[in-house]
Amino acid sequence: MAARREMTDEHKAALAEGRRQGRAVRGYLEALEAHRPKRGRKRTPESMRARMAAIESSLESAGPMKRLQLVQERLDLEAAIEAAETTVDLSALEDDFVAAAAAYGARKGISYAAWREIGVPAAILKRAGIGRGA
Repeated sequence: MAARREMTDEHKAALAEGRRQGRAVRGYLEALEAHRPKRGRKRTPESMRARMAAIESSLESAGPMKRLQLVQERLDLEAAIEAAETTVDLSALEDDFVAAAAAYGARKGISYAAWREIGVPAAILKRAGIGRGA
């Protein structure tokens, strides 16, 4: 039976640093994904409120199936209005990403082109020290 070896403090620190970098990169990429502009006509909170008013006036005369659909649409619109009116400060996530991305990308073999294709702005990559040749 082989002797069980303890992990060195350096190995533990390297693992912790890798997890920290992964969290920083994941957090920033998830925020980018969540706030990426959608295709099509942009809905404003005002236009969504107008639709909600139309739904409310239609609910009384709607049959049960249509009423169910209208209630769900109203709930979806309420959530969309809340999301549209919530401002997200990406600066802290950007700063964490900038601090971690170069080392993370080098360790994982991630190219500049891959970062750009998933939507990371060139200016953020430049701040992180990731260039086109990387």
